[in-house]
Amino acid sequence: MKVSYNWLKDYLGSEIPSAEEVANLLTAHAFEIDGIETHDDDTVIDVDVLPNRSSDSLCHRGVARELATILNVSLAHDPLMQPVELQEIDSISIDIESVETCPRFMASLMTGVEVKESPDWLKRRLELLGVRSVNNIVDATNYVMYAIGEPLHAYDADLFPQVDGTWKFVIRNAKEGEEVSLLPEGGKEEDRVVVCKGTELLIVDGSSNTPIGLAGVKGGRFSGVHAGTKNIIIEAAHFNPTTTRKTARGLGIVIDASKRFENEPSRELPPYAQREVVNLIKDIAGGEYQGSVDEYLEKKENSKVGVSTEKTNSLLGLNLSVQDIADILTRTGSTVTVEGNDCVAVGPWERTDLNIQADFIEEVARIHGLNNIASIPPEVSVVGEVSTRQYYTDKIRSILLNLGFSEVVTSSFHKKGKIQLQNALASDKSYVRGALKKNIEMVLDKNFTNCDLLGIPAVQVFEIGTVFTPTENGITEHTSLAIGVRTKGSGYSAADDKALHTAIETLKQQLVVNIDFEVEKGVAETNITKLLPELPQPTSYEQYEKSNPVMFKSPSAYPAISRDIALWVNADESADSVIEKLVTAAGSLLVRHTLFDTFEKDGRISYAFRLVFQSDNRTLTDSEVNKQMEEINKVAAENSWEVR
Repeated sequence: MKVSYNWLKDYLGSEIPSAEEVANLLTAHAFEIDGIETHDDDTVIDVDVLPNRSSDSLCHRGVARELATILNVSLAHDPLMQPVELQEIDSISIDIESVETCPRFMASLMTGVEVKESPDWLKRRLELLGVRSVNNIVDATNYVMYAIGEPLHAYDADLFPQVDGTWKFVIRNAKEGEEVSLLPEGGKEEDRVVVCKGTELLIVDGSSNTPIGLAGVKGGRFSGVHAGTKNIIIEAAHFNPTTTRKTARGLGIVIDASKRFENEPSRELPPYAQREVVNLIKDIAGGEYQGSVDEYLEKKENSKVGVSTEKTNSLLGLNLSVQDIADILTRTGSTVTVEGNDCVAVGPWERTDLNIQADFIEEVARIHGLNNIASIPPEVSVVGEVSTRQYYTDKIRSILLNLGFSEVVTSSFHKKGKIQLQNALASDKSYVRGALKKNIEMVLDKNFTNCDLLGIPAVQVFEIGTVFTPTENGITEHTSLAIGVRTKGSGYSAADDKALHTAIETLKQQLVVNIDFEVEKGVAETNITKLLPELPQPTSYEQYEKSNPVMFKSPSAYPAISRDIALWVNADESADSVIEKLVTAAGSLLVRHTLFDTFEKDGRISYAFRLVFQSDNRTLTDSEVNKQMEEINKVAAENSWEVR
């Protein structure tokens, strides 16, 4: 959020440090700073306010209050600490369908306003924040939102009729297929018509049941303020943050107002915003304030939270007294009482993020200063007991890696199975796995095509993971080991089981135990949890041997093409000298070469190479690869090699 330094100064007065110091203080205690822009008449600080503080700090007063807390000073001007007295009016009625979607809705009536261009000072303040000036009424609502954090919306009162002298506002859920014509966006002239799914919240003209706005997201075209507007109704409300977020994100209308609503500002904020905007409109647009209606269905007050001195010091590594903690929390605007050696704190009404002890301890940490909290390295201690499971899974892992297998980690969730989740992550992840076999089969299927590119004769993988099985008494879980081999791209072959049995026998020999594997078509699986009691209890972990450093690079997203070439050469020609000439001829598209066959006959030697071609920026065609092979054949002819 962009913040004007001069605007902050309105709240902090002479206590405000320089713009650079402001940025440094916020960085050290509250928010990250994305940048500072210096202008002729002001400095703009780009403050990155994260969601945990967006309820109160997505506004200038919130950032100024944060600075006052850090500096341990009082605000010179604080509109939220001044009592609000708004006169009531009976010419507006409010009907809220559900307290869940809208616990509070306020509307204020002003008559005789003059819609015109905003004064220069107001346009300048909005311009520095990157906000386009529309007219003095719309600009006033935007100004108050950036000032104290409450989104507002102004309606032309004369564009929808009264019933028995009363304007009727209805806040209800949308009906599926219902249409709402919204105000243009970003200076565009054309309306945007939204077709509702039935999950949105609408503000409706009760006289005609016509939607006049998407609650918390955007106002409707039907009653927008224009050059001829004389009488206005100003809305300030509290809408359900989840509903607002889903509607805004679903429709792609994520604007400053919806961002604030979806982070749930305090329900106590609307009357303060009404007072501020009414006074501002009087100054820049004239008119008379007639009164307000406040439908407040459900209050939500901040809770009393116990803050333990011992817990605070333990978590932060400090030695603060209970009075130190109380003083720091009081600086945040919280009401704090000391009870024995602990505190009881209630956050200020605008801070909806202070709900549990950890929230207040975090306040102590950042206000005290994270740089004042010394890093304490953990003490080195001897492991008291060796984990049998960890010891033997590490040993199994080491054995298989030495045999040329690669470890994989696959998803614990399946589309179908025996144990279904109550709250699935997705429709194709509704069940937990009951075995690893299916996952290993998918790995083999997907990866065999990469064998040539990797220069390996077969895919050999294993996984050590948790699986789940239903029982009469509920669900049990155990650690399973699955090994898979694929030697041919066409699928399972007998050679797969042969390689599997070699790996299984090696495991049995090195673990000195009989392991009962279920072997089926190139995949073997066993229950490690059941196996562990049969193994000797280890007394210490084996010494870890650091492997050689490996350089990784991102693979090409495009498929590779393989070609084989076999050559008769003189017996004194080495494979290295032959392939060196072939690589030079093949060019940059050759990414791997493998010698896969050699034999001698009649004083000559035959070398068979697999050549793999691939591009980083396109899919190669057969004709491209064939051209490279023609170059290779020319080199063979020049060296009097016979292509078999």
